[in-house]
Amino acid sequence: MRLLRTHTALLVRRILLLYVALALCRVVFAVSNHALLGPAADGEWWQLVCGSLKFDTVSILYFNALYILMALVPLHLRERGWWQTAMFWYYAVVNAVAVAMNMADVIYFRYTQKRFTADEIFFADNDNSLQLVLKFAAENWPVVLAGAAIIALTVWGYRRRTQPEVLFAGAWYYITSTVMLVAGAALTIGGIRGGFTKMTRPITLSNATLYTADNNRATLILSNPFCVLRTLGSASAIRYERYFDEAALDAIYSPIHRPHRLAADSTAVAVGTMHVAVDTTTTAAGSMRGRNIVVFIMESFSAEHSALLRPDLYEDKEQKGYTPFLDSLMRSGYTFRRMYANGKRSIQALPAVWSSIPSFKTPFVLMPQSLAPTYPLPAILADEGYRTMFFCGSDRGSMGFGAYANAAGIAEAYSREDYEKAHGRGDFDGYWGIWDEEFMQYMGEVLGKAQQPFFASIFTLSSHHPFVIPRRYEGRFPDGLTKNHRCVAYVDNAFRLFCERYGGEEWFRNTLFVFVADHVSSEKFSEAFRHSPADYQIFGFMYAPGSRLQGEYTSVASQIDLMPTLLGLLGYDRPYFAFGRDVFNEPTATPVAVNYDNNIYQAITDNRLVRFDEKSVRGIYSTDDVRLEHNLAGQEQAEAAERYLKALIQSYYTHVENKSYTVNDTIPQGSDNR
Repeated sequence: MRLLRTHTALLVRRILLLYVALALCRVVFAVSNHALLGPAADGEWWQLVCGSLKFDTVSILYFNALYILMALVPLHLRERGWWQTAMFWYYAVVNAVAVAMNMADVIYFRYTQKRFTADEIFFADNDNSLQLVLKFAAENWPVVLAGAAIIALTVWGYRRRTQPEVLFAGAWYYITSTVMLVAGAALTIGGIRGGFTKMTRPITLSNATLYTADNNRATLILSNPFCVLRTLGSASAIRYERYFDEAALDAIYSPIHRPHRLAADSTAVAVGTMHVAVDTTTTAAGSMRGRNIVVFIMESFSAEHSALLRPDLYEDKEQKGYTPFLDSLMRSGYTFRRMYANGKRSIQALPAVWSSIPSFKTPFVLMPQSLAPTYPLPAILADEGYRTMFFCGSDRGSMGFGAYANAAGIAEAYSREDYEKAHGRGDFDGYWGIWDEEFMQYMGEVLGKAQQPFFASIFTLSSHHPFVIPRRYEGRFPDGLTKNHRCVAYVDNAFRLFCERYGGEEWFRNTLFVFVADHVSSEKFSEAFRHSPADYQIFGFMYAPGSRLQGEYTSVASQIDLMPTLLGLLGYDRPYFAFGRDVFNEPTATPVAVNYDNNIYQAITDNRLVRFDEKSVRGIYSTDDVRLEHNLAGQEQAEAAERYLKALIQSYYTHVENKSYTVNDTIPQGSDNR
């Protein structure tokens, strides 16, 4: 039938084929990540389908706008063979890329619980990127085959040799073709915007939560081309709500801290939030004055790994956790029982821990505004006479860690190259860098020769995909319940060996050690850690040999609280800039941890999870509601948490927009930080 072979009919058929292709991609995504997504509630599937169609429409129109124009241009050249060939290759190549991006998301989601966006494209510049891609492809060959089959389907379904039919001749050809072009342009614009009403604005990633209350299932709705294209340029674009005027904002929340020296017996500690055995003098301002600081940023150390932090997860397990040494160290130190990450990516952890700056829509270090002067913990301590060092066993410059360390005021960076100059090339793990055991030992060697006081930070690597340990340890550690548990046990043992070797040295006894994870592990065995807030709960504790810094902090804390807390313990009394709080000397009525989870802001309090979409509270859940099945938003208010979250968001983006991350009288004259 000629009508079915017209330009318009062929265009419609080929666009519909793309809906089928993206639907198949979503099926692969859902099947591969079913454990993380969880079962849909009764009646939720229809909402998921409706949301999926909306986001697929945007993806298809974004990627195929030029193809649509080529199919509808009101000129006879579109019947020419070369024009038809160009249309085919555009359609085949561009949509193969779209399918490949969705297939990559199938794998990527397991490790970050978020969709692949433009941020990852601009950050994927590591020397081992190709090696890792090939490793992921080999491990996930069924996904690769599924992607190839879907691409083959789109190419076959296009029917390249189908010759378009022309129904009208003469003037009517141009009239009807122009009408179709105008209609096609209008539908394309409306589809990209997400509607046709005056109130419609281009839909964003957060719109996915309109169709499901669960953040993970919201990612099922999203289509990867949409995620990448919608976030292009977002690192430099600053758009945010102004909830309060300047005076009201400062009264609610301010990142400017003005500490005062407190006496040794200060009572300004939030005693009600701590274990009763704690001697408050050990957490008072200045109680750790003069000590070295060593910060271990531990790759993928979820609280789920520890039987001490989460004993409820191991009540029926024969193996009681995978961090026996770190658990013992926590019992001898000061533990944050409810420490939360402010993000799910390693690059978000560094500004959170060192600079007390969280990341929301875009990782802070990927925003051009992050290049403005800052005065983070390493720079402050450098100006206080500390030698500053950063250790990471990967190649120099990889993952952007070294660049941010330099920007944060760290003078010396030690990498794989430095290790291999001292110890040869036999300890490379084949993927990321030097094995953690050997590299920690190397750090101890350097610190043993360093002038005190010093600030040192190390980023561990071994508890990361592809989850391998040195061959000499095969069979030594329990396989565990996830792919990562054996690696976690290996790193735990590496900490034990580090402490055994250096525990008797003077510099070790004069050091305050801080242990904090960068984010949770991609590998989870419990239902709780597949959902917020537990999927942000990480290791966080301090250990000061020979001191009385012992006990527990049982309220909520997060990575951005570490810098203010350490400055308080060291007795730093000058104004500084930090979005976190000194949990000992700046008590608040409602401790809050904040993060940005799958396009929605979250505030975690001691007993509630509050989800906020920049306009209104979308959900209030008990922290005991593991699967977030009971939304309390209609039954109770969370005014304090909402107000705090609004103020923090506005303050954050105001400072980002103004590139203002210091206090005027903070940075001493002559400081070269940035």
